Amino acid sequence: MTELNIQVEELITKGAEDFEISKVFRTHFKSYVSSIDEVLETTGGKDFFVKHTKHTDKFIILLYKYILRKHFGDYQPMSTAIPISLIALGSYGREQLCIYSDVDLMILYEDIKGYNLKAIMEELVTLAWDCGLKLGSRVHEIKEIELSVQEDITIKSSILESRMIYGSKHLWYSYQNILNKIRNTNQRDFVLEKLDEHKKRLLKHPLKMEPNIKDGYGGMRESNMIFWTATIAYGVSDIKQLMGKEFSEEEYKRYRSSLEYIFRVRNYLHSISKKKLDVVNFDVLPELSSKMGFKNKPRLTKERQCMSKLLECLHNVHFFSTIMVKKFTRKVLFQAKNISRLKEFRIKKNLYIIDNKLFTSFNAKPKTLNNLLKELISLPRHVKHFDRSYVEYASRTKLPNKQTKELKKTIKQLLYKQNLYPIIKLLYNARLFQSVLPVTKKIVHQPQFDGYHQHPVDIHSIKTLKKLTNIKDDYVKDIFNSFDSKEKTLVRLVCLFHDVGKGRITDHHISGEKLFKNMMSAFDLDKEHIQLGALLVKNHNMMSKVASSEDIYSEKIILSFTALLQTQLALKMLYVITYADISAVGESVYKSSTASLLKQLYLQSLPAFNNTSLLSENARRNAKQNRIKKLQRYKDLSNIMKKKITYISSNQIFLKCKANEIIDIALRAYDVKEFSYKVINEDQLSIKIIRAIPLNLGFLLGKLEFLNISTMNIFKLFDEKKFFEINFSERVDDEDIPFIEQMIENSFDMSKKTKLLTPKIEEKGININCNHTTYLASMQVTAKDQKGLFAYIANIFDEFGIEIETAKLSSIKGMAKDLFLIEKNGNFCGKQDDIIKELCHHSKE
Repeated sequence: MTELNIQVEELITKGAEDFEISKVFRTHFKSYVSSIDEVLETTGGKDFFVKHTKHTDKFIILLYKYILRKHFGDYQPMSTAIPISLIALGSYGREQLCIYSDVDLMILYEDIKGYNLKAIMEELVTLAWDCGLKLGSRVHEIKEIELSVQEDITIKSSILESRMIYGSKHLWYSYQNILNKIRNTNQRDFVLEKLDEHKKRLLKHPLKMEPNIKDGYGGMRESNMIFWTATIAYGVSDIKQLMGKEFSEEEYKRYRSSLEYIFRVRNYLHSISKKKLDVVNFDVLPELSSKMGFKNKPRLTKERQCMSKLLECLHNVHFFSTIMVKKFTRKVLFQAKNISRLKEFRIKKNLYIIDNKLFTSFNAKPKTLNNLLKELISLPRHVKHFDRSYVEYASRTKLPNKQTKELKKTIKQLLYKQNLYPIIKLLYNARLFQSVLPVTKKIVHQPQFDGYHQHPVDIHSIKTLKKLTNIKDDYVKDIFNSFDSKEKTLVRLVCLFHDVGKGRITDHHISGEKLFKNMMSAFDLDKEHIQLGALLVKNHNMMSKVASSEDIYSEKIILSFTALLQTQLALKMLYVITYADISAVGESVYKSSTASLLKQLYLQSLPAFNNTSLLSENARRNAKQNRIKKLQRYKDLSNIMKKKITYISSNQIFLKCKANEIIDIALRAYDVKEFSYKVINEDQLSIKIIRAIPLNLGFLLGKLEFLNISTMNIFKLFDEKKFFEINFSERVDDEDIPFIEQMIENSFDMSKKTKLLTPKIEEKGININCNHTTYLASMQVTAKDQKGLFAYIANIFDEFGIEIETAKLSSIKGMAKDLFLIEKNGNFCGKQDDIIKELCHHSKE
C-alpha cells in the first residue's frame, strides 16, 4: 500500500489526469485480488476476513485522501476538520468481508456551507467503482439518520454494525450518540420484525444437500441475529461480553469453532468460483474439500468428510443461535401482565403448555436422561412443539455412561408413543438423538450425493416420520388407519430407521436389516414385529423401484415383488412407508403420477396373496370385462358398440384402465374417421390421441423432446384404430398449448421429418426379453439421462415397423432406465440384433 501511495503522489506532482491515477488504483486492486489465493493458503476464516477488511479500509482511505488532495490542493485541512466520516456497515462493519462481498460503506456528513461536500462524495463513489470495488454505498446527512431508520428496518440492522474507517471524529461521536438512542427506540417492534424476517429466510433456505451458508440454516445470518438481538437487548459491541452470564465458555468455543469453519468454506467458495457464491454445490465440492485439507480415506471420500463437517457446524451454529436469540429477545419482549396468566397454562413445576407448545424456565435444573424421557412420555398427546427454552433445558440432560435395562425399558415406552415425531425432533434438536438411539451414530450429518435425496440421512429419516403424521394421500391414509396400534408403531419405527444402515461399507439395505433387528431386540420388542420390521427396512425402496422402472402389469414381476414381502400386511405397510419416504425427499417429489403408479402396483399385487391364478393376463382381462358388463352404461350401449369393446386387441388397456375409462375410449374411437386428440394441462401435461390413419410418432416425440416424458401407453383398439396416451412430468404454460396442438396435427403427415438429437446408448445397457408375456416382448434401456433419448428410440422403432404397447421412463442419479413393452408382430424379436446395432452405432463412432 505504501508503494501505491508513492505512485499516486508522483502522478499528482506531475499533474497527471484523473484517468491515469484511476488506472493506477485499478491495477493495484486487480493485483491484490489475484494474489488472494496465496493469502488464503496461510490465513483462513476470521483471520482472513480481518486482513481483507483492513486492506479494503486502507484502499478506501487512500482513495478518499486523493479526492481531498485533488479538491484542496496545498490547502487541505486535517481530515477530522472535514465534516465527512467513512463508516463500514454490514459484513464490512463486522470485519467479515469476503473476497467478492459487497463493500457496504456509509458516507456520513454534516452539511456545512464552507465545504463543497457533494462533489467530494460523488467523486469518491465514482472512483471506487472505477477501481473495481463492489461498493454498496449509502450517503446520509447526520440529522436524517433517525428518520431513515424509522422508514427501513434493514438500515437499522446495518448501522448496528457500524465501524469508523476514517474522517471526522467529531461527526463519529455525534453519530454514536444517535446510535445509542436508536438502539433503545422501538426495541420491541424491531425485534419482532427481525424474528419474522429471519423465520421467512430459514423457510426459504432450509438445510439441504447443497446448503446456503450465508442465508440458510446455521449460516452466517443466524450468527448475525445473535449480534443484533444482543446489541438491542444489552447494548454490547461483542457477544463475548455476555460469556459467563448467558452462556458458558465451552458453549461459546463450540459455536465460534463451527463459525470459523463456515468462514473458511465461504472464503474458498469465493476463491474457487471467482465470484460471490454462498451455496456449496456439488460442482465446487471436490476442489473445496481439497483446499479445506481433506484427503480420501479407505471408507470416506474427502467430499463426504468435508460436507459432513459442514453439516455438523451448521447444526452447532443453528443450535447456539436459536437458544441465544430466544434468551436475548425475552428481555425485550417480556410483558409483566403475562405472569399472572402462567398458572392457567402450568401442567407441573416449570412446565407450561401454550398452543400445543411446551415451555419451561431457562433456569430449570437438568434431569437424568431416564427421568427426562419419562417426563416426555407423560406429556399430553396434544403437545406437538417444544419451545427453545425446553430444547435448551433438554440439552443439559445428565447422560449415563451406558444404557441400563431401566433406560432401555423407558426408551421402548417412548418409541410406542403415538406422537413420536415431535419427541424425536426435540431429541435431535437437543443433541440427544445418538444418546437415546446409539444405532443412529453413522447417519448423523451423513451426506447423500445420489442426486435424488435433498437432505442428509438424519434429516431425511426424521422427515419421513413427520410425513407419516400428516398423510395427504387419502387412499394411503385409509390403509394406515386400518392398522392396529402395534402395527402403526412398527410403521413409525421403520420410517424412522429405514436408512439406518447408511454410512457403512455393506449395502445399507442389508446392514439396516441387521441393525434394526439388534436394536429392537435390545428394546425387547415382539419377535414377530422385529422380523416384519427388519423385512421392511431391507426392502424399503423396492416398491418405488418396481413401480417406476418395471412392468407392473406383468405376472412375473408381480409374483417376484410379492414373494419378497410374503404377506398382505407387509405389502400394506410398505405402501405407507414408501409414501412417507418419497414425500420426505422434497415437497414436489410425490406427484400424482407417482401416487398412481404406486396405487396400481399395490392393487395388482393384492390378488397374489390369495390366488396366483388371478395374476394371469387373460384372467385379469376377463375380470375387467365382467366388471364392465355389470355397468349400466354398458347395458345401455348398442349391440355393435358392445361387440367393439370385446374386439379391443390390447390386453394392457384392460389391465391399466378403469372400466368407465375403457368405455369412454371405445365411444370416442368409434366416431373417429381420421384422428382426434385431447390436451390436458393440469398437474402435468397429458396428450391423448385416437387415430385411424398413421401417426408419425418419431416426428411428434422429436418436436416434444424439450419436455420430460414420464410414461406412454399405446393401445390397439378395433377397426385398426389406436389410442395413444403420452404423460409428461411437468405442466406447460397455457400459451404453449396452441403450439403443442399444431405439432400434434402436423404429426399425421408421414412425410414430416425433424432433426433428432443422437444420444449415446451402449450395447450392455440394452436388455431384451422376448418372453415377457404371451403377447408382449420387453426391452429395457439403461443409459446416461439425455435429452431426446426416447424420441430417438421411437424413431428407430418406426423405421423397423415395431409397435410399442407401453413405455415407462424413469431417471435417477443421472441415469435413465426406460422400459418398453413391444407387441410380438414379427418385426422385433427376429430383428433384435439389427435393432441393437442401429440403437448403438453412434456410440462406437
